[in-house]
Amino acid sequence: MMKGDKLFREVEDNCFDAGVRIKEMAETAVSVQVLSTIPVLFNYWAKPADGLETSRFLNDHLAVTVDKDPERFIGLGTVPLQDIDLAIKEMERCVQELKMPGLEIGSNINGDNLSDQKFFPFYKRAAELGCAIFVHPWEMMGEQQMQKYWLPWLVGMPGETSRAICSMIFGGVLEQFPKLRVAFAHGGGSFPLTIGRIQHGFDVRPDLVAIDNPVNPRDYIGKFWIDSLVHDAGALKFIMDVMGEDSICLGSDYPFPLGEHHPGKLIENMDIGSSVKDKLLFENAQRWLGRDVILKK
Repeated sequence: MMKGDKLFREVEDNCFDAGVRIKEMAETAVSVQVLSTIPVLFNYWAKPADGLETSRFLNDHLAVTVDKDPERFIGLGTVPLQDIDLAIKEMERCVQELKMPGLEIGSNINGDNLSDQKFFPFYKRAAELGCAIFVHPWEMMGEQQMQKYWLPWLVGMPGETSRAICSMIFGGVLEQFPKLRVAFAHGGGSFPLTIGRIQHGFDVRPDLVAIDNPVNPRDYIGKFWIDSLVHDAGALKFIMDVMGEDSICLGSDYPFPLGEHHPGKLIENMDIGSSVKDKLLFENAQRWLGRDVILKK
């Protein structure tokens, strides 16, 4: 995979070969997989027309993959958010023509926070279409200052995800579009652990924090989803306590090294009861996707 004219990473055939994926799903007892584009392929940096062309190509490939194995795969599209009109047009095609339940977007768009007013028509149309949104961190803030030790992925991604959550809360996105179903990757990043600090900042400096939305950030807990990918039983218990057992979906980050190599194993090994496990393994994801399809353990 190339990022511009530079090598980004080498990928194996489980990134694009459905047959390989189904084999590996069988090996790890995964019944249904939600497919999405690797964030580097968002191509938000490209000219809008070129971004639309690559988005359509990627979405068509996802749709064909899902159509061949609809009981095994669900697809999330990608759209050229560097141009809102084109993004809305492609979102409509994904939902109405390709029958996708949602889209994946980045945690920022060419450095612009998700609270930027220019994105509001996109959110409005997504809510109208019932289009679920999955926010994945990318282009991490401070990335160029911490290249060593894989720090952009270990440190930057959690902060980048919290940046996206706080932007959508403080910018009034979740307030103005209450029907918008949004999920955030990697356990919500640093947001659950720092919600106390976030609320305290809201309380003591409303002149800086509450300038676009006067609602307490804690009031939005339970109104969006995060995934379960935290790699630690104590951390998973913590985010369940903070975010609620109804707001966490199974996340795998398959097939990359930072993913859970046996998706759901952490949940399955915890002493939390079968009904809670079912919520985390598939029921919450089904509510977020808004689909009639039965997601199985």
